[in-house]
Amino acid sequence: MTMLKSLPAAEAYGDDSLESGADMSAIAARAFELGDLIKHSALTEDYVYWKRSVASSGEAQLRIREFLKAKDKFVECERFGRFHPDYNEALDQVYEAEAKLEEVEEVRRFKAAEHAVDLLLREVSQLIAHSVSESIKVPDNDPNPKGSSCGSGGSCSCGSGGCG
Repeated sequence: MTMLKSLPAAEAYGDDSLESGADMSAIAARAFELGDLIKHSALTEDYVYWKRSVASSGEAQLRIREFLKAKDKFVECERFGRFHPDYNEALDQVYEAEAKLEEVEEVRRFKAAEHAVDLLLREVSQLIAHSVSESIKVPDNDPNPKGSSCGSGGSCSCGSGGCG
């Protein structure tokens, strides 16, 4: 009995097409090939380049520290809710620090490259999942995916608590 054959779904449906571990090995090998293609793509190389640029940029590191300091202060205020006397000031400082961080070219380019790689990975994941079944859910970093909000007839797994 193979690993896949031992899965409850395979047994429930009497799926004899999953006869050997060789199937799983072939799938894993192809997945590693795909991973290597993505890893060595121009998009990923761009991402790595800008990630290193951010790490080596004194200005970027200074702005990141300022942003993290403002964020920590806001988190402390947020523990007590919006009625904390410094809540609005702390929130404004976070927005200001974030805006200053966005002024750094390396940070802007890194974020754009990160977004491009994220889109590529999402599209590949969706292609793979939907080649098996259109109903398979694909994990996504997008907090507001199109067509999946509770009001649009999509799934109610958006985490907004609005369904129920």
